[in-house]
Amino acid sequence: MKEIDKKYDSNSFTHFGAKTVPISKKTNLVKEVFNSVSAKYDLMNDLMSIGLHRKWKNEIIKKIKLRDQLKILDVACGTGDVTSKISKEAQKKNLNVELFSIDITNSMIKIGRDRCTNAGLMNNIHWINGDGTALPIKNQSIDVYIIAFGIRNFTNQTLALKEAYRVLRPGGQFLCLEFSKINSNFQKIYDLYSFNFIPFLGRLIVNDQESYQYLVESIRKFPSQKEFSNSLTNAGFNKVKYMNLNEGIAAIHSCWKI
Repeated sequence: MKEIDKKYDSNSFTHFGAKTVPISKKTNLVKEVFNSVSAKYDLMNDLMSIGLHRKWKNEIIKKIKLRDQLKILDVACGTGDVTSKISKEAQKKNLNVELFSIDITNSMIKIGRDRCTNAGLMNNIHWINGDGTALPIKNQSIDVYIIAFGIRNFTNQTLALKEAYRVLRPGGQFLCLEFSKINSNFQKIYDLYSFNFIPFLGRLIVNDQESYQYLVESIRKFPSQKEFSNSLTNAGFNKVKYMNLNEGIAAIHSCWKI
């Protein structure tokens, strides 16, 4: 993969929230954040979004046309809530769908795997501890690539999109749910909530204000809807679209490998 993007070398720098860090260190810093918050990650998501993140994830899953023998890759799967939702939906429709759920944080993987096991959802789910910028997946072997609130944490988003394109079959679908740029009329209220309440909540619930300060800052660093759409086009995808959710607090990006 070094041949794909040589400009990202270990001596370069990138952002880690509002901080500037060596590229070689960012991935481990991100792993530390999610290891720290994994035990109460879902609770914090519910509290921070007032439960909206569940609605948003349902919206992105609706865009998948489930059918027999479909192979779905859930990247940055976290505690596996998207994986479990897809698996349950496939079971309801009596469809044989194969899921590959990958996350760089092993503690997240363990929580997701245990929950799916307890819910009887282990059939055809493969849990992988790995990096979304170097996927251990064969070329053109996946029908649907889905990522929810993960891509902004990657050290190299360009490489992550190239990896997504590589593993998708011709006709494959790319789906991304991510925080985005909101309507300017709500910006002051949103900033007040984000930079004050969310880090405070992190300190109160998981005794970790710093990690949630990073997560808030990482949202501001993520490209706008149009900028990210351009990145998808540059990666080779076609029919690139996005749909704003709740005034653009989050957005679903969808496109195809044709």
